[in-house]
Amino acid sequence: MLVVLDTNHFRELVEDGVLGRRLLSRIDESGADVFTCIVVAEEAIRGRFAILNREKPGHEQLDAYFELKRSIDTLTQFDILGFDREAADTFVRLRKQLPRNGTMDLKIAAICIAHDALLLSRNLTDFDHVQGLRVENWLD
Repeated sequence: MLVVLDTNHFRELVEDGVLGRRLLSRIDESGADVFTCIVVAEEAIRGRFAILNREKPGHEQLDAYFELKRSIDTLTQFDILGFDREAADTFVRLRKQLPRNGTMDLKIAAICIAHDALLLSRNLTDFDHVQGLRVENWLD
């Protein structure tokens, strides 16, 4: 089974807390092939850059740089699925069907559909109505 981590699941692995360890345990038990996708990588890195840029250069940036490095180190532990032509075609179809949904969420959904992957997300209500997408929450 191929599973893709949404940003909220990925973040729990980066933070390495109770929920992240529970997620790792569930992944091990499932025997799933775990991936993330380029859109999750984009969200994770953009978020870390936003925090970094709010801090005054120098010592105030130490924690932000530490968290950026931790996010990058975690990303390198996974194969990252790209946003290819099939995902882009699926995204365009989904955008027409669900014009009010967030762009990034629809891109993540499109990648999962293109790869016939199960999406692991805490935001079930954001994805429940995406036709052709399988989604589960493995954090709670």
